[in-house]
Formats: sequence, C-alpha cells, structure tokens
Amino acid sequence: MSTKDEVISLLESKIRQFIDVAEHYRSDNELLRQQNNELLVALQEKSQKVEVLESKYESLSFTKKMISSWEGVKDVKLQINRMVHEIDKCIALLNR
Repeated sequence: MSTKDEVISLLESKIRQFIDVAEHYRSDNELLRQQNNELLVALQEKSQKVEVLESKYESLSFTKKMISSWEGVKDVKLQINRMVHEIDKCIALLNR
C-alpha cells in the first residue's frame, strides 16, 4: 500500500505543479492581453495624430504653393513695371 500512497502522492504533487504552471500562464496571458489592449489604444491615438498632421501638412503645402505663386505674380508685376518705366525713358529720349 505504501507504493500506492507514494504514487498518489507523486501524482498529486505533479498535478499541483501543473496547476501552478497553468495559473502562472493564465496570469501572464491576462497581463499580455492588457498590454496588447493598451498598445492598440496607443496605436489608434497615434494614427489619429498622424491623420491630423497629414491634413495640416497638406494645408500648409497648399498655402505655401499659393504664397509662392503669389510672390511669382508680384515679381512679374515688378518686372513689367520696370520695363514700362524703361520704355517711358526711351520714349522721352526719342521725343527730345
């Protein structure tokens, strides 16, 4: 009978160890699930920030293009005014 008791005792010990390991894995799994959920939330927040920043970038890029084209128009107008002024000088010299 003592061998039966030893076998039962060994079996109970192994079952306890198995339960302890399973409990450890359960708690690790729960922790990993929580971390995963936190990371998913953080990822969503970052994705939203990226979308907002991309929208702002596009807006700024468009504004910059508009400003540069406006400055180009201003430069052209200044050049035309200079040419008109030089033409006026030439006409004044011819009229003398």
